[in-house]
Amino acid sequence: MCKNNQTKVTEVHLLGFQGLDNFKPLFFTILLLVYIAIETGNFIIILLVSTNCHLKLPMFTFLQHLALADALLATCVIPMMAEVILNTKGQISVVGCILQMYFYFNFGFVQCFLLAVMSYDRYVAVCNPLHYNLLMDRRMCFLLGYGCWVTTWSLSSSEFILIAQFQFCDSNTIDDFFCDFGPVAELATSDTSIVQWIDFTYSVLVLFCALTFIIGTYIYIVMVIRKISSSVGRQKSFSTCSAHLTSVGEYYGSLIKIYVTPSNEMLPNLNKYSSLLYIVVTPLINPIIYSLRNQEIRQALKKMFKKF
Repeated sequence: MCKNNQTKVTEVHLLGFQGLDNFKPLFFTILLLVYIAIETGNFIIILLVSTNCHLKLPMFTFLQHLALADALLATCVIPMMAEVILNTKGQISVVGCILQMYFYFNFGFVQCFLLAVMSYDRYVAVCNPLHYNLLMDRRMCFLLGYGCWVTTWSLSSSEFILIAQFQFCDSNTIDDFFCDFGPVAELATSDTSIVQWIDFTYSVLVLFCALTFIIGTYIYIVMVIRKISSSVGRQKSFSTCSAHLTSVGEYYGSLIKIYVTPSNEMLPNLNKYSSLLYIVVTPLINPIIYSLRNQEIRQALKKMFKKF
């Protein structure tokens, strides 16, 4: 509880990007166009997989889940970011701030699980192709795909039950364009040590254990590909994994840039621009990666555009 001489905070002030007064209209326009591109690109992926019988394969089913997570991640942050750019006040209620952080965590973590599941799918396809249809049947795809969402929501819900009990008194300013866990925990006046420990544990379990699993599967995939005598066969096997590998590299590269490398306190805006790599660039690039590097997606796109 706040002390007698303290005021309970009900709204949070997001500072956003400071020092860009002359460029706010341009920045807002670019952000709006990028957001439209993100939603359009990911919606097309979802639509193609849903309506094209040739894409009713495990890899594309998981890609559909990934596109949905990308679209929702962008939606829970970018509209608020646009409002902060146009409105210097950048006000959001404490409840709204916690909800934004909750959905941001969920959609981010589910991406991590999905990338791990997709690496397992590529492992089975390359290393055990004769049993692929048996191992990755419709039931297994359903369990793996929706299991990523259920696991993520179960983990984050337990943490955010505690976060919802945070008290905020007097200070209400966050030097960022959205509600992330670190700035919110610093703003809280109640004891956050337990929640910070839980958040660290979940981050290690979800992010680094998933990355270790992905690396392990690809080490085994490379070992199997090297045993293929035909260079054409090796190239074909590797091409089935190239889009996923690019997506994994882009996803974890942006996360490492944001949360692992030291932040620059002298250039706070630079740290915010780094966050854009994950929040804006990742959902934008994933549809492009799979459209350019996957022949089935390209063919489905051509058929769709011919109808128009």
